[in-house]
Amino acid sequence: MSIKLRLIIMNFFQFFIWGSWLISLGGYMFTFPGDQCERGALVGATYGTMGIASLFMPTLVGIIADRFVNAEKLLGICHLAGAAALFWASTVKDVNLLYSIILINSCFYMPTIALNNTVSYNILTQNNFDVQRIFPPIRVYGTVGFIIAMWGVDLLGWTKSSNQFLFAATASVIMGVYSLTMPACKPAKATKGSSFIEMLGLNSFVLFKQPRMVVFFLFAMLLGAALQITNAFGQPFLNDFGTAYKGTFAVNHPSLLISLSQISETLFILTIPFFLKRFGIKKVMLMSMVAWALRFGLFGIGNPGDGLIFLILSMIVYGMAFDFFNISGSLFVEREADESIRASAQGLFMLMTNGLGAIMGGWAAGKVVDHFTTNNMGACSGIKDWPSIWFTFAAYAMVLTIIFPIVFKYKHDTGILRKSNK
Repeated sequence: MSIKLRLIIMNFFQFFIWGSWLISLGGYMFTFPGDQCERGALVGATYGTMGIASLFMPTLVGIIADRFVNAEKLLGICHLAGAAALFWASTVKDVNLLYSIILINSCFYMPTIALNNTVSYNILTQNNFDVQRIFPPIRVYGTVGFIIAMWGVDLLGWTKSSNQFLFAATASVIMGVYSLTMPACKPAKATKGSSFIEMLGLNSFVLFKQPRMVVFFLFAMLLGAALQITNAFGQPFLNDFGTAYKGTFAVNHPSLLISLSQISETLFILTIPFFLKRFGIKKVMLMSMVAWALRFGLFGIGNPGDGLIFLILSMIVYGMAFDFFNISGSLFVEREADESIRASAQGLFMLMTNGLGAIMGGWAAGKVVDHFTTNNMGACSGIKDWPSIWFTFAAYAMVLTIIFPIVFKYKHDTGILRKSNK
């Protein structure tokens, strides 16, 4: 089996696991009994567990991969541990306990996103491939896995069932075992006379000595706050049209509609090498911010009836919003970081985006949703003013769009895509 095919399979299962439950979790949590006027905050907090885990786990695991244990072995171990947590989640009937289990699972899953990148980059480099040209088409299959998992859960009728966790856990076991069979990605050996900080791999924080990297990571955090908002509340939003638009495609198959976002993502991933080479990281990230504003704004004016076209357009721009920030940002960090700290540098990027950013976004988004949920004289109707919710998020993205080009100073180098023989 070729190296590229092996990496395609690895990336496929990496995101198949996540796609099995990430999009449907929010809607599933709204089916639990309890106060619906405070459920938005709990849903946001549950998605925020991925941020809590990302505060320390990707960096810690990245340090271990850089210095002590093969990255592919760590990847396998984390997925096997995550599978156990997902099996546990399938047995839970209490929404607060589910929060704790998702936190445990996040501690094992979130580091694997950076580890998956590290293993892919390492193996491609070992085989003399141009990482920034070859990796995006391979990463596409991760999104394909995410889409297929979403479709499976939707078509099997599991979007509001705990079976979604059993589905994810099975895939996690497969991924864990498969990861252990990948080519060795050995840790870099600490040189004689290395400082304690270098020995632990904490020297990835040296990137903060560069002013442009400080600004980059700051906006990575602020933009990271947007990453999970539609994942958390996209399906509850579509579910709330159940009465007014009963029988429509968007109401009957919300996950299939939302999956158009991931289909768009697969297409935009393929354009990343061109856009990075032609426009550079600054303009690419700016495009991402504009796309996030459109993503939320189009949700605000859309509906499953005559406004379906706006929902579809929102799904289409998601590919640019996500890829031009998340994938391009990872490749930018890989380019800027020294070879000896690349795994921990990827962990640092995860800390800022899926860590601090996700925590801030989850907490704030939950508060926004609850603020626009009708609560008259202490009686909760559970009715949400979704247009106001989405327009609030869109305004946030537009503020970032205005400020970013002013403060991020970076001269584009057309040689960002390094040449190779393959």
